[in-house]
Amino acid sequence: MACFGFCLRGNASPTHNHLTEIDEEISTIENARVYHYKELQAATEDFCPVNKIGKGGFGSVYKGRLKDGKLAAIKVLSVESKQGVREFLTEIKVISSIEHENLVKLYGCCAEGDHRILVYGYLENNSLAQTLLGGAHSSLQFSWKTRTKICIGVARGLAFLHEEVQPYIVHRDIKASNILLDRDLTPKISDFGLAKLIPADMTHVSTRVAGTLGYLAPEYAIRGQLTRKADVYSFGILLLEIVSGRCNTNKRLPIEQQYLLERAWKLYKKGELIELVDTSLGDDFNVDEACRFLKVSLLCTQVMPKSRPSMSTVVRLLIGEVEVDDEEISEPGMLSDLLSLRSNKNTSSDSLSAGSGKQVDSSSSMNTTTTHGTMTFTSINDRKS
Repeated sequence: MACFGFCLRGNASPTHNHLTEIDEEISTIENARVYHYKELQAATEDFCPVNKIGKGGFGSVYKGRLKDGKLAAIKVLSVESKQGVREFLTEIKVISSIEHENLVKLYGCCAEGDHRILVYGYLENNSLAQTLLGGAHSSLQFSWKTRTKICIGVARGLAFLHEEVQPYIVHRDIKASNILLDRDLTPKISDFGLAKLIPADMTHVSTRVAGTLGYLAPEYAIRGQLTRKADVYSFGILLLEIVSGRCNTNKRLPIEQQYLLERAWKLYKKGELIELVDTSLGDDFNVDEACRFLKVSLLCTQVMPKSRPSMSTVVRLLIGEVEVDDEEISEPGMLSDLLSLRSNKNTSSDSLSAGSGKQVDSSSSMNTTTTHGTMTFTSINDRKS
């Protein structure tokens, strides 16, 4: 069992007054190598544009070859990035202390002067947002077998974070652009900059709302009440996206089809869930398995957190060890209801762009929200809705 002996504090600005403190904190992290800036400069051929593999609000990501010959994804935070020093440190502390087949591997970091750089193992096949949900931009073929592998892998990674480390970890931003794929299309959960560590004796924490609208659990988005069940909800949305091959929100579709979870619930009530399966699969999928996965997604998105299963139970449901038809499924927490509620609270429409990959980060659960770029290192742009 992995253990963490630190506490996380609020965000701070990366001013020179904090550099010594940052260096001291990084020096206490046992499992993360500290790279010199010149090493990473050489690895990326002086951060040559040809080696750039990603770009977002956080800065840029470069493919590089380290001195030991390993390929790496080198994530460079821009000086203007809204990702604070604390989020930078959080990601290093959280991911460097644990290891799992379905989590990204952090090699180390660099914090020389104003430079804030994270060094990860290179993953050949980018993110789900760019490949499966990116349509014509990817040549990858996602068979039903591959999709089940991805769903079960992400579930196992979350079960590890929720139940096998101490304090347990709530990711807070599970979404398609934060699921990366290696050469064999094994999924890796990435971007731990928003992660929260919660002691076992606490049922929940009240915190600022941070994450991506469209994946946010209602109780967290409205009240700032964070538990592991917020990740379960997000996983349920992701599961729907993987099975259906579309984003959770698409304003180009007819009004009755724009919100994926709403459509899933309507089809479930009519006994027609199978219509949600990605048409690009044709008949090449297991009907019973597909229906099981879709029912699990509805269980994960129940409006009441206590009605959602744990992630270890989700794994057992997905692989068929637990019968999903024995579970009671009621109406899930709908995105459209959340949007209506937030609109009634005079929240600006600009911050309510669900499903576009924007993040919301608010100090008050119903006050004005601000959006900022995701730190996912292979996501250049999430698919537009």
